[in-house]
Amino acid sequence: MTATPVAVHRLPHGAGLALPSQATAESAGVDLLAAVADDLVIEPGARAVVPTGIAIALAPGFEAQVRPRSGLAARHGVTVLNAPGTIDADYRGEIGVILVNLGAEAFTVCRGMRIAQMVVAPVRGIAWREVDTLPTSERDIGGFGSTGTG
Repeated sequence: MTATPVAVHRLPHGAGLALPSQATAESAGVDLLAAVADDLVIEPGARAVVPTGIAIALAPGFEAQVRPRSGLAARHGVTVLNAPGTIDADYRGEIGVILVNLGAEAFTVCRGMRIAQMVVAPVRGIAWREVDTLPTSERDIGGFGSTGTG
């Protein structure tokens, strides 16, 4: 896998935490850690923006997507609310993860906990070309389950 260079700045409240890293050599994303000073309890149905203690600078033509961790979702019902959250190449602020607790019990976020994963990928710009009609396709205007339920 080819590595994409990304500048990362550790913020003061991220001191002592590891930088985001891949869990395995072939992992698509890196794990983002919670840079909370104290435990943060997210009650059922509630949401919270969890700081990561890092800011990044992506090269033009790239984005980062913040995605849920499957283990948190499966075991606790905790997921990323705006999944995937997009970090644009020109954003220089701290990466925050909007976690929502869809589970039945309160969930505690502890310092250094892996709370989400981040994938860096190339993006393409859009050059709109307005037309009077669109070409037809096999699917055409069918959507929202039009291709079947299985």
